Amino acid sequence: MFSHLVTPARQILTGNLLMIGCCIFYIAWWLVAFHPTHAIKGFKSGWLLIPAFILGVAAAVQLIRGAVGSTPQTQLMPRLAILIGGVVVYGILLALTYLLLKRQITSELVLLVGWTVLMFLGVNALYASGIYSISAAVVFLVISVVAAGIGIVCYLLYYDLDNVKGYIDGLIPLVLCGAVMAGITISAAVSGSQA
Repeated sequence: MFSHLVTPARQILTGNLLMIGCCIFYIAWWLVAFHPTHAIKGFKSGWLLIPAFILGVAAAVQLIRGAVGSTPQTQLMPRLAILIGGVVVYGILLALTYLLLKRQITSELVLLVGWTVLMFLGVNALYASGIYSISAAVVFLVISVVAAGIGIVCYLLYYDLDNVKGYIDGLIPLVLCGAVMAGITISAAVSGSQA
């Protein structure tokens, strides 16, 4: 799969597919474990988190390998700047959401920021590999930021919503993350085949 692409781009797109699989299992878990009227708790639904975790870790490894394997001289932005930016943004969001807005700290915040960092690394590597033009790269970076921003809004609203609205609210970031990764994967595969 993606054999017509250079190795870093192949690794990025493979990582995206693995992350889409992670999202699918996470969505399946959310759908059954947080159903407003028929929630299935414990290991009867929790087992879905095992493949989600395995696919998520495998995806992160592939995305990082692709990012590290791309040529630094042709990157849109330095990888280190993306990583440092992610840590800084997480620190700011943690302070704002917890200290200022009094939102309980949960893993979703680090997952959203981590996902955004991986998207930036991936798009950066696709640009460095010649798959994306600068305009295509910027478009997907902006789309990633918008998706993450919507995810942060959902993160902030969750505990103030009733069961049904909270159930829907929790699905929105997962669906958006999967959709963005699918869009990047499809567009990069098409662009790479035309290069």
